[in-house]
Amino acid sequence: MHHLRLSVYRILETSSGKRRGFSLAFNIVLITIITLNAIAIVLHTVPEYNRRFTQLFYDFELFSVLFFTIEYLLRIWVCVENDRYRHWFWGRLRYLFSASSIIDILAIFPFYFTLFATDLAIVRILRLFRIFRLFRISRYSHAFRMIQRVVTDKKEELILSMTFVVFMLIIVSSIMYYVEHTAQPDKFSSIPATMWWGVSAMTTVGYGDIHPITPLGKLLGGLAAIMGIGLFALPTGILVSGFTEQIRNQKVTVIRRCPHCGKEIRDV
Repeated sequence: MHHLRLSVYRILETSSGKRRGFSLAFNIVLITIITLNAIAIVLHTVPEYNRRFTQLFYDFELFSVLFFTIEYLLRIWVCVENDRYRHWFWGRLRYLFSASSIIDILAIFPFYFTLFATDLAIVRILRLFRIFRLFRISRYSHAFRMIQRVVTDKKEELILSMTFVVFMLIIVSSIMYYVEHTAQPDKFSSIPATMWWGVSAMTTVGYGDIHPITPLGKLLGGLAAIMGIGLFALPTGILVSGFTEQIRNQKVTVIRRCPHCGKEIRDV
């Protein structure tokens, strides 16, 4: 039983650089199904396609859910082969609350819930959760894994920079509310309503639905736009440095050699 579980674990969890045989075939099949699910979710919203291929969409959804359910149960069964989830009970319980497991359950939960749900509004909302299947592809994509590593390594800097952006947004919106409220009480009706203007101004999008008309308000709006360019460049610079470090670390490879024969040691 242990050898069977270990074999299944290697097929499900083998990293991209070590894929061989069944593991490679399984990863290709899984990525294909996830990609087709994304296409089906998009096309399902087209009324013409939805009418013509209703049964096809449902059959493919049923097949996908059964496939993902079996895969999810297999992952729970074999997760004890990972040192982080070694205990047969507590390890599996810990795995259930891991980020990858939560994404997996969110990808299949809506289908089972809608079998018993009667509220159509809830059903429509839960169907949106099917898009979480796209996040599963991050396990098999080198680019997605690099993004995850960069965000994880730079999370403190990103949180600090985004916190500073939020603080400045609140300050700018509060000042603009008191400047423009008298002239435009319907547009700048409150600070939360003014924050919509603050977001469009600081990101330099400028939708134009809300804009200052007083001289002081226009001056503040210009300063907010200039300041926003610099503020939103902070997380961009942090991410760029993170990607640079990751790429540099990948290029610096250490070749391990056998101390007896001197041949290069390769991971199996």
